[in-house]
Amino acid sequence: MTLREFENGYWYADELKEFGGRIGIPSAKRLRKDELERAILAFLRTGTAKLPTKRALRKTGTKDLERGLCVDLRIEHYTSNRQTKDFIVQQAKTFAPGLREKSGVWYRLNRWREEQIVKGKQPTYGDLVRQYITLNKLPRFEKVPHDRYINFVAEFLAAETGATRTDAITAWAELKTMDIPKNYASWVKARAGRRKLRE
Repeated sequence: MTLREFENGYWYADELKEFGGRIGIPSAKRLRKDELERAILAFLRTGTAKLPTKRALRKTGTKDLERGLCVDLRIEHYTSNRQTKDFIVQQAKTFAPGLREKSGVWYRLNRWREEQIVKGKQPTYGDLVRQYITLNKLPRFEKVPHDRYINFVAEFLAAETGATRTDAITAWAELKTMDIPKNYASWVKARAGRRKLRE
């Protein structure tokens, strides 16, 4: 596979895990989709399979939930489940009553948590609650710089006058079959090129 073929393809997480394992990326089955894509791109550019993250991929010891969640507890063995999320939301509402949860906040909160730990900091659940509040108070999130369905649909609906979600999904399905990057700008360019050919 060439770099261009990979960049212009659309890959499911299971496909990336299998491919990553075949080319020797360490702990491929434990990596997130974005991490796998970075690792595979690096491999296609350099021929070297490397772990694309410094975060701990295997956790041992007592889970934080079992230790008893509280704002002073240092994050050591985080569990992303309903009980942990409910604790964070409940604590946040005591500090910021009426706080409303924004779509995409958990993805960004998890990346923030991982980043703090990788940097050698020792965040507590109180720090996590404060960051959750901060994120939910932002007017809007910066878009995750990644070609993906959710970004395409958002850009499509913002730019295409009168477009429906069904139109966006149809356009995404078309884009997935095309040999171009999977983003709205590439779809627009390809559509304009097709129109010129018909004229």
